Amino acid sequence: MKNFIFLSPNFPENYWRFCAALRERGLRVLGIGDCPYDALREEVRRSLDEYYYVSSLEHYDEVYSAVAFFAFKYGKPDWLESNNEYWLERDARLRDDFNVASGFHAADMPPVKYKSRMKERYRLAGIPVARFCYADHYETCRDFLREAGRAVVKPDNGVGANATYPITCEADLRSFFASYHEGYIMEEYIDGTICSYDAIVDGEGTPVFETGNVTPASLMNIVNEQRESMFYIVRKLDPRLRALGRAAVKSFGVRSRFIHFEFFRLSSDCSLGKEGDYAALEVNMRPSGGCSPDMMNYAGSTDVYARWADMIAGVPPAPDRGKKQICAFVGRRRGRDYALSRAELLVRYGSHIREYGDVDPALAPAMGDERFIACFDRAEEVYSFFHEAIRLRGAPVRDDYA
Repeated sequence: MKNFIFLSPNFPENYWRFCAALRERGLRVLGIGDCPYDALREEVRRSLDEYYYVSSLEHYDEVYSAVAFFAFKYGKPDWLESNNEYWLERDARLRDDFNVASGFHAADMPPVKYKSRMKERYRLAGIPVARFCYADHYETCRDFLREAGRAVVKPDNGVGANATYPITCEADLRSFFASYHEGYIMEEYIDGTICSYDAIVDGEGTPVFETGNVTPASLMNIVNEQRESMFYIVRKLDPRLRALGRAAVKSFGVRSRFIHFEFFRLSSDCSLGKEGDYAALEVNMRPSGGCSPDMMNYAGSTDVYARWADMIAGVPPAPDRGKKQICAFVGRRRGRDYALSRAELLVRYGSHIREYGDVDPALAPAMGDERFIACFDRAEEVYSFFHEAIRLRGAPVRDDYA
């Protein structure tokens, strides 16, 4: 029996489904987490063969001891994974220390964790990327800003749009350096819509499942201004984006992973291409965040947890059967007087709603406090849902997300 060690099986709250799917395929699933066993949801406990509690996943020595215990009791781990961006480097170090052959190792981390290094791999795949400089010196960034016109500063090794800020003038730049934190890059601003290539890639580097999402609003603005969050899983992936995603998979050497690669679809002609062309943003060597895997299931009449586990177990996935739709997410903010209450929104879109409820506080900065997930046949219906869901009482329908 193969041993699969899964870090943080309880967070995000839907990740126990990865573990359950592995157990159903005959793997021994061993969980390590910082939630006491008695506080775990019943679904999490049922999805694991054994669980080892640590006071904090940040404490490497504790996590190391947990893996060592499992290795002593059950034999050498065959797999070790969290599917979580925050723990990718932790996963890699543990694989090195316990000689786990599957997955990325510490030496593989720079091109998949540092945005500056990601650009090199995208270029090798023939995909255009935004110009950048390291934000080490004010004068360097000032000259770059004058050339680029607009820019953003972001952590070179960061998650999502956290701690990412627009730089539109030298006053913004001075403000950034006044509270400067090292490890940032400065990148030219790209006017475009964020679209993703999402895939499950097998051990030979071949995608066995592909989809994508579209985020109509700037994630940077959502986080910095605490605006409503909106995105949707496409019904059909643009063939041009599929080709770019596959080229990037090859360039990054992806094997046996669920991935989320982000691109800009250009809103106007620029140095990176024509309006409607794609340019690279960044890679994420894990599933798209939060409830996205569940949304992929709703949109594609599939089970991505089972598909991922099939890939790990080396068995062919069952074919998808059922209707394909667009699955939309809206995350609203507490304390705002929306034109439609939760109850009214559920009544208006009742037949389309698949989930609703509170968002985990750890995910709320990027995804809002209250989520609504709904499926539609046409893009026009999706944008109507977005507009009605975020409209404030007494305010006209906003169109800046369309």
